[in-house]
Amino acid sequence: MESKEINSKNKMATVPPQKLILSMGLPVVISMVMQATYNIVDSIFIARMSDEAVANAGELAINALTLAFPIQMLFVAFGIGTGVGVGALISRKLGEKNIKIASKAAGNGIFLGLVGFLVFFIFGLFGIDAYLKSQTNDEIIFAYGKTYLTICTLLSFGNILFAIFEKALQSTGKTIYSTIAQLAGAITNIILDPILIYGLLGFPKMGVAGAAIATVIGQIVNLILGLYFQIAKNKELPIKISDLKPDVTIIKQIYSIGISAIIMQALMSFMTYGVNVIFGLVSTNAVSAYGIYYKVQQFIFFAAFGIRDTITPVVAFNYGAGLSKRVKQSIKYGVIYTLAIMIIGILILQIFAAPLSEAFGLTTHTMDLCIMAMRVCSLGFIFAGINIALQGVFQALENGNASLIVSFLRLLVIPLPLALLFTNFANAESLIWFSFPIAELAASIVSALLMKKTSKKVFGKLKKAA
Repeated sequence: MESKEINSKNKMATVPPQKLILSMGLPVVISMVMQATYNIVDSIFIARMSDEAVANAGELAINALTLAFPIQMLFVAFGIGTGVGVGALISRKLGEKNIKIASKAAGNGIFLGLVGFLVFFIFGLFGIDAYLKSQTNDEIIFAYGKTYLTICTLLSFGNILFAIFEKALQSTGKTIYSTIAQLAGAITNIILDPILIYGLLGFPKMGVAGAAIATVIGQIVNLILGLYFQIAKNKELPIKISDLKPDVTIIKQIYSIGISAIIMQALMSFMTYGVNVIFGLVSTNAVSAYGIYYKVQQFIFFAAFGIRDTITPVVAFNYGAGLSKRVKQSIKYGVIYTLAIMIIGILILQIFAAPLSEAFGLTTHTMDLCIMAMRVCSLGFIFAGINIALQGVFQALENGNASLIVSFLRLLVIPLPLALLFTNFANAESLIWFSFPIAELAASIVSALLMKKTSKKVFGKLKKAA
């Protein structure tokens, strides 16, 4: 009786999808944009740092962080991917009125997060040197990268575990609380960055190490608040200590959904690593420009990810509840809202590419490349929006393979060979940026075809069940 009442009162089943996605999605978008903002601010502070023994220390540090970034993206890949699997399973089981399995899914997600942290901790002790040396021979860039990455890997538990609590809160529609936690961590990071990088308020000047410490403290703040909100506010999803005991069946269900999300996010890491190596064949300026562009681009893409991460639980819940009409409406408005964000992103980067690049205090050549990157790459944002939104739909409808195919195409199979091809031309510094919009266009065509096939299967199944 209690589970029926909880489901009947759950806004996931009652609020019109166009309003539900906005009400749930806006807080997530705000938190994601805030996260991207502090990544940008973080880079601005680092780009402007000084080192008496090193000329252009700030730009070299940006280069180092660009090389370190793929490993940080792997933290995100594991945490968010596992969280997506956990969140989608929770939403579906709540839609089916099975609170016991939903709670076990959340508990097993926490267990998996702890295992993931242990793996990255070991990498932080033994793997960083080989990883960085595969991308650079510059001793200063290597030293900056090792300092930053060591701190971030050994203290990555906040990053990984918060993703689990974030998705648990989002799966029940409590997006405002995950947003508050995310904002608190971002603001903490932004405040601590100049203090620890430049040595303000009596703190020692720590440079790159200060940036890393500020980052992990912000992530720990995220985790503490995420845990508090789960315990105090997420009453629809009670988690007991016993729920953390690994259950093979639950873990298989989590990763039947989440593995594609993990691979999808990990592909972003592999793409960035590949781009760093390929662009390094052109110039170190191109690598630095890509690092800045990528941080600015996150401001737009993270907002789209916020809608995607809202589409997934909304569609999954209504799919689990057998509500065919609500599933169709959720997909429609999810795609529309994502495209609206990407159109805004195109306008921002086309109009403000120059002032955004100037904010980082780069050398003239690197700044020119950064402006070019923003204006060329943003041409593919419409197609990227289609890919991002439909990937969230595929995950919700238990078609992780479709999401994976799209990810491979847009992040690996198309852009890296194209970029490598363009390095052979005399004007390689201009051509390499076209790899990204071309990849998004090609992937969006495949994404639309896969959605057509998935829809036929899913709605046929729901029609039979009705």
